[in-house]
Amino acid sequence: MLKDKAVTIATLLGTFRRPILVTWAMTLCETALTALIPLFIGFAIDGLLSDDPTALLQLATVLAGLILVAVLRRIYDTRAYGTIRVEVGRAQVDRSAGMAVSTLNARLGMGRELVDFLEQDLPEVMDSAVQLAVSLIVLYVFHPVLSYAALGAAVLMIVLYGLSHGRFYRLNADHNHQTEQQVRLLEARLADGIFSHLNKLRRIEVRLSDTEATVYGAIFTVLLGFIVFNIWFATTNIETTVGTIFSIVTYSWAFVDSALVLPVTLQGWSRLSEITKRINTAL
Repeated sequence: MLKDKAVTIATLLGTFRRPILVTWAMTLCETALTALIPLFIGFAIDGLLSDDPTALLQLATVLAGLILVAVLRRIYDTRAYGTIRVEVGRAQVDRSAGMAVSTLNARLGMGRELVDFLEQDLPEVMDSAVQLAVSLIVLYVFHPVLSYAALGAAVLMIVLYGLSHGRFYRLNADHNHQTEQQVRLLEARLADGIFSHLNKLRRIEVRLSDTEATVYGAIFTVLLGFIVFNIWFATTNIETTVGTIFSIVTYSWAFVDSALVLPVTLQGWSRLSEITKRINTAL
């Protein structure tokens, strides 16, 4: 299926579009149902306080639908993406003439990361995009200022990640290059060489971890400041019920939870960009 094609995210999306579209459709359905739950919980709280169980029954219906879709999606995903991994590995092996075993071994693992991105990261992005949209709409309905605060936090978060993108790319390139040497060094069975290799990996991983800690610490500070502001604003500037306060707090936190997926995905994309260039150099 992938003969004479570069192994890229775009190629995989085009070649396996039917199974991927099915998984995306189920993902969007699951996400939409998940996004509605806090709102229905708020309605159920207000309904039960008024001795009306209708909203509680509606909540139970949404939860039942969510469980059904979630189970079916996971059953299908494992089979669909497993097939894609096999085809990616086959394409890499077919093009590996003259390639060192160490390099091929490392690149087979890297190729699987492309499929992992499609199976795990992209659905998370879709989920977070829906959650962000729903959260912004609901917060805007309660009060525009709540929604504007969320947008401001999102912009600051993207700026913070953008400042570190180049460093993430360079460190991932160093890590991938070192990983390609591992099998060759193990075959040589030279203790000093293996020890040096492991130390190089450790130093790169420490630099990656330190960069992540700094960036995510700054992002968490921005998003938690947004949560504190929305709680303060909702309780001091809006006439609300208990259910409404619950919904505002829940959707503010849902926005934070979903927004955190973005920098993680961008970091993953930095790594995948380097991997894609690397595994296609032998074409």
